[in-house]
Amino acid sequence: MIKNIVFDFGGVLVDWNPRYLYYPYFNGDKDQSEWFLENICTYVWNIQMDGGKPFAEGVAELTAQHPEWAEAIGVYHSRWSEMIGGEVEGTADLVSRLKAAGYGVYGLTNWSMETYPMIRDKYDVFSLFDGVVVSGEECLLKPDKAIYNCLLNRYGLQPEESLFLDDNADNVAGAEAVGMKALRFENALQAERELKELYGIEL
Repeated sequence: MIKNIVFDFGGVLVDWNPRYLYYPYFNGDKDQSEWFLENICTYVWNIQMDGGKPFAEGVAELTAQHPEWAEAIGVYHSRWSEMIGGEVEGTADLVSRLKAAGYGVYGLTNWSMETYPMIRDKYDVFSLFDGVVVSGEECLLKPDKAIYNCLLNRYGLQPEESLFLDDNADNVAGAEAVGMKALRFENALQAERELKELYGIEL
């Protein structure tokens, strides 16, 4: 029986997308923005900060490699908050109703320890969680088994009683690899429907 629901943050609770910053930064030039994010401030580079590297260090290293892009690299950190598009519609309400129904609600996210407080302190939903594990604080990353086990062990959760929601298929598979149930998140309505149909969770 499922007793605990574990939520990813980016793309599930909060709409994070660097394009929200860089499309305006590059004056609406979508092609230049996409090139920059695919070749300079890439996903692979960003995940280093999610894994615990300080932003100042990551920015300095990348600027040394691409000095011609120094300003554009710098705003990735200095204007990071402009990458947030708000809450993902419906998910905060889902968290609230699950908690009211008696389920444990937890967070497990790949997120920089420096920028996580910016969203934690802005959105009330984060106060609902019974516990949170942030990759940047642990120097661990999904989908490595170690970060799921960190959550389970820290809060005394049984994997077979815990269900993980994430929009990333690799992270869903990572949860399943440690014995958790898991769903690929598309939107709050789909998540609630599958919680009901697959696991009998009524809200």
